[in-house]
Amino acid sequence: MRWGWLITGVVALALGGLVASVALPILFHAPQGSSGQARVDGFPTTVTATGDDGLTRTLSAASESGGAVDLAAIAEGDRIVVTGEGYVPNRGIYVAICAIPAQLDGRPGPCLGGVPDQTEDELDEGSVQWAPSNWINNEFAWRIFGARAFDDRDSGSFTAYLLVGPPADDAVDCAVVECGIYTRNDHTATADRVQDLYLPVEWAAGD
Repeated sequence: MRWGWLITGVVALALGGLVASVALPILFHAPQGSSGQARVDGFPTTVTATGDDGLTRTLSAASESGGAVDLAAIAEGDRIVVTGEGYVPNRGIYVAICAIPAQLDGRPGPCLGGVPDQTEDELDEGSVQWAPSNWINNEFAWRIFGARAFDDRDSGSFTAYLLVGPPADDAVDCAVVECGIYTRNDHTATADRVQDLYLPVEWAAGD
């Protein structure tokens, strides 16, 4: 009987620690300000900005093969490899194509593909999952819900695998409003704009 109570206590403590690791960063996070990115002209494949938190972040896009990608003429079915450096690994991000807000430091969105599925996917080692939106978060509590880890914690680097869908869905029409490939804080810090970087995109004529 004593062992049963001991095991129950250990399980309860473990679950309590997991809940705390999920809830506390959300409850006590203070927004860090702006990403420092100005409005982007044209369709560059790399942008860099220094945020109010003092960190310099870089966001880049390439084709599936690693070559150049024309962000002024993307098409449904394209696969874009999105990489970044300088991000905060214990503060997760979403990567997706979103409407560019009218206000410089406004919240991006709506976003094509919505919020990434927060379910764990069984993937073979070394395999790549392409999706309209990606979720990157280094914390174990979120990894078990399907978040992909950062490539390197010290440099805050990540890789996202973006599958381009049609230019419009029920939430946003990127043929009507300007859109871009965005990084933005995940649901643990939705009001924090410090990791909002973007690369403008347009669909090729006829898509």
